Amino acid sequence: MIAPAMPSAPNLFGYRKYWAHRFGTAPELPMTRAEMDELGWDSCDVILVTGDAYIDHPSFGMALIGRLLEAHGFRVGIISQPDWTSAEDFKRLGAPNLFFGVTGGNMDSMVNRYTSDKKIRSNDAYTAGGEAGKRPDRAVNVYSHRCREAFKNVPIVIGGIEASLRRISHYDYWSDKVKKSVLLDSKADLLVYGNAERQVVEIAHRLAGGEAIADLQFIRGTAHFVKQIPEGWLEKDSTDVDIPGHVAPPANPYQEEPACDSKPTGNVIRFERRIRNDKRAQTVIRLPAYEAVKDDTILYAHASRVMHGETNPGNARALIQQHGNRLLWVNPPPTPLSTQEMDGVFDLPYSRLPHKRYGDANIPAFEMIQHSVNIMRGCFGGCTFCSITEHEGRIIQSRSEDSIIREIEAIRDTSPNFTGHISDLGGPTANMYRLACKDPKIEAACRKPSCVFPGICDNLNTDHSHLIKLYRRARALPGIKKIFIASGLRYDLAVESPEYVKELVTHHVGGYLKIAPEHTEQGPLSLMMKPGIGTYDRFKQMFDKYSKEAGKEQYLIPYFIAAHPGTTDEDMLNLALWLKRNGFRADQVQAFLPSPMAIATAMYHSGKDTLHKIGRKAPDISIPRSVKQRRLHKAFLRYHDPKNWPLLREALKNMGRADLIGNGKKHLVPTFQPKGTVDTAPAKTQRFKTKHTGFGIKQRKQPGRRTAKPR
Repeated sequence: MIAPAMPSAPNLFGYRKYWAHRFGTAPELPMTRAEMDELGWDSCDVILVTGDAYIDHPSFGMALIGRLLEAHGFRVGIISQPDWTSAEDFKRLGAPNLFFGVTGGNMDSMVNRYTSDKKIRSNDAYTAGGEAGKRPDRAVNVYSHRCREAFKNVPIVIGGIEASLRRISHYDYWSDKVKKSVLLDSKADLLVYGNAERQVVEIAHRLAGGEAIADLQFIRGTAHFVKQIPEGWLEKDSTDVDIPGHVAPPANPYQEEPACDSKPTGNVIRFERRIRNDKRAQTVIRLPAYEAVKDDTILYAHASRVMHGETNPGNARALIQQHGNRLLWVNPPPTPLSTQEMDGVFDLPYSRLPHKRYGDANIPAFEMIQHSVNIMRGCFGGCTFCSITEHEGRIIQSRSEDSIIREIEAIRDTSPNFTGHISDLGGPTANMYRLACKDPKIEAACRKPSCVFPGICDNLNTDHSHLIKLYRRARALPGIKKIFIASGLRYDLAVESPEYVKELVTHHVGGYLKIAPEHTEQGPLSLMMKPGIGTYDRFKQMFDKYSKEAGKEQYLIPYFIAAHPGTTDEDMLNLALWLKRNGFRADQVQAFLPSPMAIATAMYHSGKDTLHKIGRKAPDISIPRSVKQRRLHKAFLRYHDPKNWPLLREALKNMGRADLIGNGKKHLVPTFQPKGTVDTAPAKTQRFKTKHTGFGIKQRKQPGRRTAKPR
């Protein structure tokens, strides 16, 4: 039986405006009491606390949510990068009338602060002057604690990517432990995940209507605690959805008496084995408790598989997970925004500039996106190392062509340093604009993790004509000299539309086009859920053909990942040989970083292929964990760097491939070592700076490792 289409939701802009709308639109959301006074405000209704510099641009979450709430009549203040060593800076705007909204920023605070080998980064792209150290580790936790300390009775709602990816028990790469839901550790009242427009607007209006924060339960796209399963809900055990294998150890064959009283004590949890389709919406799946998954990698992987199976808003069920004596309830994802609602969000009166307090200071993230336009959100690629699906979902939400054109014109007419070049028309992916399942009912019922792996789904509409039309209309605008496409390109989709590839190559490439095959070997590619290298070859042929026809000398720059789960030393050697054959020399390389909740992170933690049902006897996969092996995998990507040659020579000898050491074209590394080059010694262990823990808690030493943030 096919499920109905996506669940309906109130129009995002259909609420009656809050009384404070009479104050009008602020030139920029206030960050000080003086700015509030200039607007005639005696207080803020909502205060957003963020780890980023405040830039009034729709690419920055706090600005988008702030302007959206303003459009509903609420007075919104911003506390940007506060001093977290005390609660004083969190009092600067006074107490909000409704709630604090807390986010770590556009990036996870741990990914933002630490490199993949857990070294402290020297800069922060989301801070004025690129200055590092302006936010704490695990910023959502720290900011929430300080908000509570500042105003004990004010509700706290946490959100953003840092909270989204930590909504249930999750593996934390930086401590090498499974941690509790961030809702518990932050001591917040409510968690919103995803882009969260629907949830935040509903929360604000219901609080303004006099409801208590404790009563705001069962809102899609939120997580909260419950005391018990509500009446009318059916509970299903996660092992009915996915079988993880035996949980308890084998019984002792020599034990004559029962190990314990066989009579049940306390409340007995009753699970429904068979649930009718019409009861699905009132079904909740019980995940293994935090206390179980924190010490059992197989149960952790099982919980991850079940959670990823409940991400389609059309058929997802609620999840519950016990944390000690508290019961975490995670509601299904929110209904995706319609095109009209997307337009409304992006057409809000952003100044598109950093707040005036920063003066002429350079903010690297703003410099990168100030002349780019976000045309869609979501991604149905399903790459296992990426967290976009967990945060934005698989359903593509696209803006209308008119809305996009209006933004390009606004950039042209208002940006003080615009030179006629739009740096990007894209989103999480460059070429998924207006792509969707051919049948909305099938889309709502689908439970596949990817629409393009292992091949493109027959039900997927791959028509790029809407995108081609948009490109042509945009570049025809007066004052627009060039439009580049800088977002990641799904070349497996692009090859389905030769007309699109020709349009892209002829008009929108600035000499180089970056794409991400990620690997050449089928083993790691299958665990990444990426297409085979043959698809890359097809795209390259088309790229070269259309570049030649356009009379342009243009090149592809492929990106690859080192040390991904399932990758062996032999896989990396074969990739290095491919790079050498094709004349590629990577300047920078990225190593896999196990971000919270990603499918590949469950592989890293469990050592199993979590794309398939796993049990305790499931075969192990190769996991490059050690510092030396991760260094070796990165060295293969930079086989041409003399600093890596000693390590590569040693590895090649150990692999029985000493034939690749020599001074000819067929060799990978030479026998000689140039003067002035030395082997890259293992990084020294260093202690995390305790001031960035927020509360002076000493953390254990971490081994020096390199991994780069996932794309």
